[in-house]
Amino acid sequence: MDLSRSFTIRESSHRIHNPFTSRKLAVLGEALSPSPGTRVLDLACGSGELLCTWARDHGITGTGVDISTVFLAKARARAVELEVAEQVAFTHGDASNHVADDPVDIGSCVGATWIGGGVAGTVDLLRRSLRPGGVMLIGEPYWRRQPPDQATVEGCHATSAADFRALPELLEQFGQLGCDVVEMVLADQDSWDRYVAAQWLNTRRWLDAHPGDELAGQLRAELTTAPARHARYQREYLGWGVFALMDR
Repeated sequence: MDLSRSFTIRESSHRIHNPFTSRKLAVLGEALSPSPGTRVLDLACGSGELLCTWARDHGITGTGVDISTVFLAKARARAVELEVAEQVAFTHGDASNHVADDPVDIGSCVGATWIGGGVAGTVDLLRRSLRPGGVMLIGEPYWRRQPPDQATVEGCHATSAADFRALPELLEQFGQLGCDVVEMVLADQDSWDRYVAAQWLNTRRWLDAHPGDELAGQLRAELTTAPARHARYQREYLGWGVFALMDR
């Protein structure tokens, strides 16, 4: 059980595996202002930047769960670097069925609602670990502009325009699930640029170092088309944000 090599190659330098800058992650932490000792469960935690930086900045404690052994190794190293290894722990496993042994104050799934089969299932999954009055964090794409054709849909890594909602409809969906939206921090076009452009550089450096690898042809083809595809489709049409929810 692990992520594909191609994914970890593209995002080998990333600390945040979403179109979210370090500053935006910090803004979210400042907005929520968790008290020291707040317990956090981060499902599909990636390289652990949320847990590690919030442990440093706010004194939270918590656990991250992810299927990527590569990213978990980075998360543990980051915890040591920031001197928070006593506050956070990282577990290799399938986040789609992970429930905390004891209720947590914040349950997070930032950018991986596929673990619950979508937003509704992920909210239900997080609720199973959350204490009464706790906060859920959901990171999710939305349409900045309605895609005009199927090429735009596929250029945003979707199969159908129905895969994502417009922002007002996404916020309404949270309400239909019985949640109040109590905070949100949205990515912008620069956030997207920082996220995907780093993938291009990671890919090019890997290709230069591994020209004979079995993935070289695939990643070379991706790198050839990715910048224009991003500028034409994803940058213009796809938004992304983290939404803080509380049960009504």
